[in-house]
Amino acid sequence: MGLFDIFKKDKSVYYFKYHPEPLKTGAFTSGKSVVCYCCGKKTNVYYDGPFYSEEEVEYLCPKCISDGSASKKFDGVFQDPACCDNVDNKDFLDELCHRTPGYKGWQQEYWLAHCGDFCAYIGTVGWSELVKMGISEEVEQDYSEHGNMNIEIIKQCAINGHIQGYLFKCLKCGKYRLHVDVD
Repeated sequence: MGLFDIFKKDKSVYYFKYHPEPLKTGAFTSGKSVVCYCCGKKTNVYYDGPFYSEEEVEYLCPKCISDGSASKKFDGVFQDPACCDNVDNKDFLDELCHRTPGYKGWQQEYWLAHCGDFCAYIGTVGWSELVKMGISEEVEQDYSEHGNMNIEIIKQCAINGHIQGYLFKCLKCGKYRLHVDVD
């Protein structure tokens, strides 16, 4: 069974509202068989990204993330609650921090919100990717209103460049938003 087949098999177990395409974004890895630190079962699709816990946790399977058992067992979070936009419901923060795989940023990952809920993480982008997607003007307007850097500097962002973009999409209105990190 291939990497994508596992996620297609049972979307109810492996679907993440705030990170809907974790294979595409690289949140999950495959290529070797590992043992999930939470359930103890072998898996060839595993998470080895950001997980904040007192215990050193190397690998987690998608199921243990999605059902919250990994966060509960290790008293850990996948996203630092202090590094998130504000939302209307504390249950949204619980789902993001305890049942959603994070993304790998250069410094501290930050999760954007819009319309009172967290946005879905789409992936790592440079400005040229935003132009190709036809959303550069939308992102530029939003970033000019809410960002913390000059937009001309942001236009220099490139995948694996000195300025990295992390693209999010509002689950309610579909607006794209960008978080930027500098190495």
